[in-house]
Amino acid sequence: MNEKTVLNAADATVQEFDWGELVWYASGKLGNSATMTLGRAVLKAGHENFRHSHPNCEEILHVLSGRIVHSLGDELFPMGPGDTIVIPANVVHNASNDGDDPAIMSILFSTPDRQTDVADE
Repeated sequence: MNEKTVLNAADATVQEFDWGELVWYASGKLGNSATMTLGRAVLKAGHENFRHSHPNCEEILHVLSGRIVHSLGDELFPMGPGDTIVIPANVVHNASNDGDDPAIMSILFSTPDRQTDVADE
């Protein structure tokens, strides 16, 4: 074990967007995982993130609170607390929150260096 084994909450990386935020807890960039990326997504009420795909990894998204509609290719999946979706590499997807409260989700990627391509739609 080394000093990177435990990430203190204050050391998480936060990315803010108009639609919400991503908070990263484990990844190659953080130096505490050689095989995965772990984070939390917060999607503001009435917002959606951009349609995108991940060319180099699978994503697992688990809803902790709130309600979303998750697109996966051309399909839509209403999701609430406790629901989980597995998103294969290269499949275009996004989440939309049409509720009154923020939606909070855990996100896990099968690589330490997640790549994102914005969809041309």
